[in-house]
Amino acid sequence: MLEPRIASGKVLWHFTMSLDGFVAGPGHGMDWMGGITARPDLIDQYATTTGAVLGGRDGWDACPDPSGIYGGAWQGPLFVLTHHPEDATPTEGVTFLNCGPAEAVRIGLEAADGKNLEVFSPDIGRQLLELGLIDEIDLHIAPVLLGDGIRLYDNPGGTPIRLHGLGQTDPFAVADVRYKPI
Repeated sequence: MLEPRIASGKVLWHFTMSLDGFVAGPGHGMDWMGGITARPDLIDQYATTTGAVLGGRDGWDACPDPSGIYGGAWQGPLFVLTHHPEDATPTEGVTFLNCGPAEAVRIGLEAADGKNLEVFSPDIGRQLLELGLIDEIDLHIAPVLLGDGIRLYDNPGGTPIRLHGLGQTDPFAVADVRYKPI
């Protein structure tokens, strides 16, 4: 069993991901998540340890509902990083930022007030990883193969990034998952 998440001002890149590496379907579709279950206390853990959320404009435009984060269990500041904040529809509780990703993290961590800043964007997460600003990557692998959509990490021609597993006896061991088609 995983240890509960502790709110300590981390920058947490967090997603539920398909077994083949997609965090959203085509057009940022999330209908594939229907019927997928999570550990019973998972949403409560994230709702209490998350102080602010940072997302990207494409994801926001596809799902413009800040009250939907963690099924409405979480309330707090949501920041959307965009090159064009002038054409964004003003929404209560949402701040549209036009700055670099490092500045967006600074703003988000300040707003998180000692809790975690959760990054809900594959592209922003990749940029923050390159800048050394991701403290942890937290993935929940869903028992589904999408075959198409928005990948968690896409960096053609880039060098591999090695990760250190947390909560494991061997932090460099592979994660074993086993499923059968239904």
